[in-house]
Amino acid sequence: PGRSLLLLKPTGAVPHKGGKRFETDSLDYRILAQWIAAGTPAPSTNDARIVRIEMVPAQSTLTNGASQQLSVRAHFNDGHTEDVTHWSKFTSANETVCTVDENGLARVVGFGEGAITAWYLSRIDFSTITVPFTNHVSRAVFAKAARRNFIDNLVLEKLQSLNLPPSAEASDSEFLRRASLDATGVLPDPVATRAFLADKSKSKREKLIDRLLHSSDFVDYWAFKWSDLLLVSSKELKTPAMWAYYHWIRDNVAANTPWDQFARKVITAQGSTLENGAANFYVLHNDPRGMAETTSQAFLGMSINCAKCHNHPMEKWTNVQYYQMANLFARVRTKSGTQDGDNIVFVADSGDIVQPLTGHVMRPAPLDGAELSIDSPEDRRAPLADWLVSLKNPYFARAIVNRVWANFFGVGLVQAVDDMRVTNPSSNEKLLSACANDLADHQFDLRALMRAIMMSATYQRSSEALAENAADTRFYSHYYPHRLMAEVLHDAIGQLTSVPTKFFIDRRNAKQDLSESYPIGLRALQLPDTQTDSYFLKVFGRPDREKTCECERTLEPSISQVLHLANGEILNKKLEAKNGILAQWLGQKRPDPEILDDIYLGSLCRRPSNSEKEKILNVVGEASAAEHRQAWEDVYWAVLSSKEFLFNH
Repeated sequence: PGRSLLLLKPTGAVPHKGGKRFETDSLDYRILAQWIAAGTPAPSTNDARIVRIEMVPAQSTLTNGASQQLSVRAHFNDGHTEDVTHWSKFTSANETVCTVDENGLARVVGFGEGAITAWYLSRIDFSTITVPFTNHVSRAVFAKAARRNFIDNLVLEKLQSLNLPPSAEASDSEFLRRASLDATGVLPDPVATRAFLADKSKSKREKLIDRLLHSSDFVDYWAFKWSDLLLVSSKELKTPAMWAYYHWIRDNVAANTPWDQFARKVITAQGSTLENGAANFYVLHNDPRGMAETTSQAFLGMSINCAKCHNHPMEKWTNVQYYQMANLFARVRTKSGTQDGDNIVFVADSGDIVQPLTGHVMRPAPLDGAELSIDSPEDRRAPLADWLVSLKNPYFARAIVNRVWANFFGVGLVQAVDDMRVTNPSSNEKLLSACANDLADHQFDLRALMRAIMMSATYQRSSEALAENAADTRFYSHYYPHRLMAEVLHDAIGQLTSVPTKFFIDRRNAKQDLSESYPIGLRALQLPDTQTDSYFLKVFGRPDREKTCECERTLEPSISQVLHLANGEILNKKLEAKNGILAQWLGQKRPDPEILDDIYLGSLCRRPSNSEKEKILNVVGEASAAEHRQAWEDVYWAVLSSKEFLFNH
């Protein structure tokens, strides 16, 4: 054995590019030497197979600067276990909280909660390390905190374990603006704002939530969100098909179709793409691999792409499972219909895809689901849909809960929302599971889930952080301000200035049979397609809808955004418009204090403070008659380019 290159190279006796991997007196050396001495026997069909691995301890509560040795135990199908810590690969999901070395020694470097993942023979497990903040918070703070439903109980439980006190309740103006933008993407008008602020009833927030969740603006907003998810785009679809796909989504949002039924309709769609808009899913994804990948991403919140070539390095999915999943779609076919943009989606009675590594056809099976017969003539997508929406599927409900939660809080329980792998655990596992169970108990009614979120004291907390919870970015001790998404921001500016935008088709990417523009007055959130020629939407992060991933949309700030707000046409042209709201107010000779109130109530859902009112009215009052309009334009511009307006908070 000592002369084998398998031992000479990794010990450095013979130079090689990999460098020294172990010493001659190490356990690794002894095992390889014994195997070589035994004649390098091949694996046997009788060898024990690994079933799972287990990290120990599964949960630790440590102080800053402390360390914890983790161990990994492998469980085999013959009942025995082995310590495999030495051969496991360790990674830290949050290195601002804890790090881990190659031997499984975790070291705490900050406060919060982190997870250490172990990977061995394509099996994964993780250990959670909690590091409470050093705040001295009385138990009475948590005992007295508002609790309106199960969400609050589980959030407060987590906050208490981390010594993070919750912020106070948001003001009425803060809540009104937040709820309207999160649920519908539309600001309330000054009349509605005045009425809400004047309402003294204890149930006014509940009534507002119900009104928002049953509004036409809600339908527009969530139809747009799910169109992002399902990639409605004229870049790949002809105009009639694109509209059919969009209208199908919108009609199902309006009908409050339960999410499990919605997903089933997409997965099993067939027939004319003009008559059944959901069938366009298979026009956009005309390869079984793409169908499997997009289905997993959209409805399970996880990427299986890496398993296309090899076992997933950060998940439990294997190359075999990838091709078993893909083979469920191998018999989906399309053919041209009789009308422009019409395709007929149907299922053939034969056809399979081959796993490249083995050259064999894999028996079709959902991820972690039962294998199907290769010879069965049934539509394989039907059992896939059954598995997908089954209450026993641990991924489906959690994925949509996480997407909806991220919409209302700006941060998902698992972040990013498309990355729900084992090695990226939730910031509050109990809460995510409870929300998923509650959604299932309500027959996958998304409005019921949204109502529970919006009614919670957690959602209704102020965005103003306390000194003790300012460092929290994951546990919802306060509401996290986040920039308005491109379409919401664009529509808000149009609404507040009373100047609609005429959207023109971007012919550089869209199919050539599109008309030049959409009807004037159609808002950005009502567009069925992202192939519109709008520099504003582009610079503020509109996605291209080329892949199912939240990463396509960006809320990150940029110099281009700053310059566009300062010098771009959208904001400035609308403020200068002869038929805009400023022209109307000044033409009506409305008093300056009334104009200022409407600007603040419309944009920020609050009245200006006394100091703001005094300063602004002095500036406007000092302007000459010729400069009066310009002074108001400057005031309105200052409000609409402020952080308070650009962010939901």
